[in-house]
Amino acid sequence: MSEAKAKQQNPFTSILINVVIPVAILSFLSKDKYLGPVWALVVGLAFPISYGLYRLIKDRKTDFMSVIGIVSVTLTGVFGILKLPPEYIAIKEAAIPLIMGIVIIVSLKTPFPLIKKILMTESLFDVERLKLALKEKGNEAVFEKRLVGLTWGFASSMFLSAGLSYTLAKIVLKSEPGSEAYTAELGKMTGLSHVVVLVPCMIVMFWVLNKLFNVLTELTGLKLDDLLAAHHREKEAAKAAPQAD
Repeated sequence: MSEAKAKQQNPFTSILINVVIPVAILSFLSKDKYLGPVWALVVGLAFPISYGLYRLIKDRKTDFMSVIGIVSVTLTGVFGILKLPPEYIAIKEAAIPLIMGIVIIVSLKTPFPLIKKILMTESLFDVERLKLALKEKGNEAVFEKRLVGLTWGFASSMFLSAGLSYTLAKIVLKSEPGSEAYTAELGKMTGLSHVVVLVPCMIVMFWVLNKLFNVLTELTGLKLDDLLAAHHREKEAAKAAPQAD
């Protein structure tokens, strides 16, 4: 794996572009003497959309969660510009995670479960070693069965997100679409969603991830460090170091 691909996006940069800047623009620049409601919406949402597209192009691979994020933000902008009723935003906020949860569960019936695409990535695990260890232990079928329970756990975080997102949108969005107040409310909703929605869902996801770690160490007989991609990269770097000298 190349050094460029090994680098992960800076979480502070992500928070700044996806949350702080859009919320600031929607909250403070939506007045008519500044950008106005429509242009504040366009400029504010252009940051997360542009950053999402940039990451997809730079990483040279399609990331499922990034695509969903771009679609969600784009729809928010379109609904706002078209001045559709707040109910549309609330339904959209709930529909995307709800559909994701359903698709993740349905994918279990296919040869390509999405849970593997989302959680078992090369950025997190040394996937080749993991597969080899499962095969050597004869636990491939057992792992697939355990994956079903983990999938339902992960999907539950999507269903939780759907319920919380819909409730938050219904509470926050009260003003006339297209108005200065409505644009400011969109900014408020964006900011609050990272506490009201994201935090509870992340707790569920971390619980699922911890369960996944336990299952993998149990079925492979390896320590967690031996399965993580970061540990594998460190070992590869250590082997290459003498050659560099």
